[in-house]
Amino acid sequence: MSFTTIRMAVGRVVLVGGILILLFIPYLLWGTGLQTARSQSLLRHQFAVEQHRAGPVPKRQPAVPAKGVLVVPQLAPVIPEPAVGTAIGVITIPTIGVSMVVVEGTGEAQLQAGPGHYPGTPLPGHLGNAAIAGHRTTYLHPFYDLNALMPGDPITVETLQGIFLYHMTSSEAVLPTDVAVVGPTATPQLTLTTCNPRYSASQRLVIHAVLVASILVHSPSVTGGTKGHPAPPLPAVSAAPGRSWPTAILWGLAVAGLITAIWIGARRTRGGRRAGVLVVGLIAWLAVVFFFFTALAPLLPASF
Repeated sequence: MSFTTIRMAVGRVVLVGGILILLFIPYLLWGTGLQTARSQSLLRHQFAVEQHRAGPVPKRQPAVPAKGVLVVPQLAPVIPEPAVGTAIGVITIPTIGVSMVVVEGTGEAQLQAGPGHYPGTPLPGHLGNAAIAGHRTTYLHPFYDLNALMPGDPITVETLQGIFLYHMTSSEAVLPTDVAVVGPTATPQLTLTTCNPRYSASQRLVIHAVLVASILVHSPSVTGGTKGHPAPPLPAVSAAPGRSWPTAILWGLAVAGLITAIWIGARRTRGGRRAGVLVVGLIAWLAVVFFFFTALAPLLPASF
């Protein structure tokens, strides 16, 4: 094999590698949203079914007390901690146009499905500090504009136990190791966390909010089911593929094999047939690349 042949082969490998890197960036920023949108659809269905089991859903929003009037919001009764991956409620932040289902858990798979509730912290509407994390720039970026919130902005969380209205009180940027921001509090609060600044995971942007009003759903099934007839729990939604190097390697080999087949096919054909081979081959190659990226993304450090 001549030096020229080796040089051309290396050049093609570098070219394809560069193209993959360029394609991976828009995949992270926009392609991951397709995966999250599907998970959100499944989670909304799951939550709607659970709401039907729980009882009548309030038709109105909690009324904000008049200025100067002290009203203590009703708190939801304590219930067993939900299973990781299940829908626990819907968070709505009108100021930044957010309305997404919240899942239990803050692992990679859960945050790829939507905002995730920190296990071990109270559920929204309970006494204490309910904490929720979300992506800033990937997987539908639910907390992309979290920095735009101002004191007094409303944040509503609808759970199986009712509707809970929080008002934003303050924000801060902390190191990822600062877990005190999701620590217990003596009053009903809500804490939202996300990466900061955008496209970086060097800090955490933290939003603090306080419970100002609530409407409870009074139903036995919410706090454990009717005696003798407990409601069977719905299965957790599979949000994303797990970490699997063999799967990623196999898809990577498929990417390399298909691009090689396209190159060989194009060399052996002429005219319109060559154009057809290139068009069909590249479409198939992009589809395989998408699945390769889907398998590769969970293997990388936490995205933003």
